[in-house]
Amino acid sequence: MANIRKRITKTGEVYYTVQIRLKGYDPQTESFGRLTDARKWAQLTEAAIKEGRHFKTTEAKKHTFADAIDRYCSDVLPVKFTTKEQRNRRPILVWWREALGVHVMADLSSPMFAQCRDTLLKKTSKTGKPFSADSVKKYFGVIQNVLKYAVNEWHWLEQSPLRDKRIEMPELPAGRIRFLDDDERKRLTAACKESANPLLYPAFILALSTGMRQGELMNLYWKAPANPPTETAWGVVHLEQNAILLHGTKNGERRRVPLTGLALQLVKELSRVRRIDTQLLFPSPECPLQPIELKKAWLTALKVAEVDNFRWHDIRHTTASYLAMNGASLAEIAEVLGHKTLAMVKRYAHLSDGHVSNVVASMNAKIFVVCDG
Repeated sequence: MANIRKRITKTGEVYYTVQIRLKGYDPQTESFGRLTDARKWAQLTEAAIKEGRHFKTTEAKKHTFADAIDRYCSDVLPVKFTTKEQRNRRPILVWWREALGVHVMADLSSPMFAQCRDTLLKKTSKTGKPFSADSVKKYFGVIQNVLKYAVNEWHWLEQSPLRDKRIEMPELPAGRIRFLDDDERKRLTAACKESANPLLYPAFILALSTGMRQGELMNLYWKAPANPPTETAWGVVHLEQNAILLHGTKNGERRRVPLTGLALQLVKELSRVRRIDTQLLFPSPECPLQPIELKKAWLTALKVAEVDNFRWHDIRHTTASYLAMNGASLAEIAEVLGHKTLAMVKRYAHLSDGHVSNVVASMNAKIFVVCDG
């Protein structure tokens, strides 16, 4: 129950002290200059405590930020993330624990996290290079996830100090876009086809045709394995549907990848001569239960084709670029590549400018009449 007492200072000023005592909760006390404010605070606070919403005076004062990080590591990481992603996140969580772990949840504030941002920008990586804007963004992305659980599921906070983008992040550099021009594509395709490694050519064509990530490509199976990979995405070929179904993708969702044209033809050829000691499409000759290592053959093909400054991941950029230049919308490109939002595919927008111009021109021609002279 709330108890409101009228007080008078030595100078004759009147104020009101409110004390709320509820069984099972710490007493709450506050002072106000007006009686109406005192009554309003007493009413709202008492209701919030009874409904479990007054976190700052209950759970937020009982738990430290280190407690939140420890609970996240034990309850969330093993369930929500692959083994590889767990390894990526744990050092980041250790850093945050050392930086702010001693503070109780109730004391966390936006200025604290702004100071951490500035500290990270001065930090150096294992290679001795300064932390990039992208690295700082990753650190904050991980800790935002911890705070989300503290607010929504554990009720240790009423609201996150990182809500509403209160902390300004350093500006990220423009994403790399390196794709093959027509001549480079022809030379590299020929070099892969002539490679001493017979799996390089079908792997290259499948990557170029579908835009799949290397990890997705190298973990394709003819049928679902009993023990699928836990550190990367994997997929199953469904020739009866002319498609691949990917599981455990980077965005956490299944993705259907159409097979068509030369890529479909090459996969069918692989199915006719596949090994009986493995279900992998691209098995290692020495360890058939492991994916093949194509790095040596790939680097040789690049040298033979005289293609410089090109990585395997750039095949994915090439697919996206070709889609844009052939009139695909950003939403369609995002769907093919498996992105949840358009943010990652906006880098290809300029490649579809001609298509956009045609669409706008067509619309204008239908709704406006232009009179000559």
